Amino acid sequence: MFEVNSTIEATCQSWSKPASETEEVKCDNAVRMIKDALRMSNSLDSFEIDFIPKGSYHNNTNVRLNSDVDVAVVLRNPFFADYPSGKGKDEFGHVESDYKFCTYREDVYQALSAKFGYENVELGNKSIKIRSNSHRVDADAVPCLEHRRYDSNGNFITGTAFIPKDNSNIVENYPVQHYENGKNKNVATSKRYKKVVRIIKRIRYSMAQVKDEHTNISSFLIECLIWNVPNNYFGHNLLADDVLACFNYLIDNTAKHEQCKDWGEVSDLLYLFHSGRKYTVYETRKFLIDAKNYMFS
Repeated sequence: MFEVNSTIEATCQSWSKPASETEEVKCDNAVRMIKDALRMSNSLDSFEIDFIPKGSYHNNTNVRLNSDVDVAVVLRNPFFADYPSGKGKDEFGHVESDYKFCTYREDVYQALSAKFGYENVELGNKSIKIRSNSHRVDADAVPCLEHRRYDSNGNFITGTAFIPKDNSNIVENYPVQHYENGKNKNVATSKRYKKVVRIIKRIRYSMAQVKDEHTNISSFLIECLIWNVPNNYFGHNLLADDVLACFNYLIDNTAKHEQCKDWGEVSDLLYLFHSGRKYTVYETRKFLIDAKNYMFS
């Protein structure tokens, strides 16, 4: 039997808060310096590049134990594209570019290293890590190309995509749609959505201090799981009752893959449980059960 008491409610109220003002300033500094670094690069000055903040910092689901900032460094042309069945680049008047993604990633790495120093920059498989100092938090700059998902009429949805350094499958993301959908759900739930996300993230980190067995459960996954909870599960008198209601819904609906196979990421443009994910429905449900027990039993 699970119930909410005053101690649990007080913990939820505390854990629902976003990052402090000091952390926000450090995050802003990291984004600004990444922009400055690329604007000073001779190799990149002729290209159209956009900087799209993403991740928990930008989406305002950041917690103090997860205060890095993610920035998609998006080259607009050339671009990646998905075409409708039976059509390809020729039908849309597109040609192969001589400027390859691996060259772009290296140019971004060199520009950031020139700005921050090679000792403070690490080229990883998916992102370029910039180490923190007293003025900025750890930052992940993700070199991407614009990604276009075309329909048969030539219209397209715009996202981002990159090829990992190990040349594994292309990684597709939709950070702008993610941000807008998360903001809209937060309004629709009287700002409870992002509070519940922060609480469950902090539950995850608190559990890890005891035993870090849920290594495949990411901050991003938690945000997507709560986004899939219907809005009418939010809005109880006590914030802790919202958390409990979300746990109950998610646990009930991850009992079988069929029940959650159509769940999407917050962008609503990619499936949450498609093949190739590093987590499974079983692992996700196990985390949810353990997290509920950790908080409420």
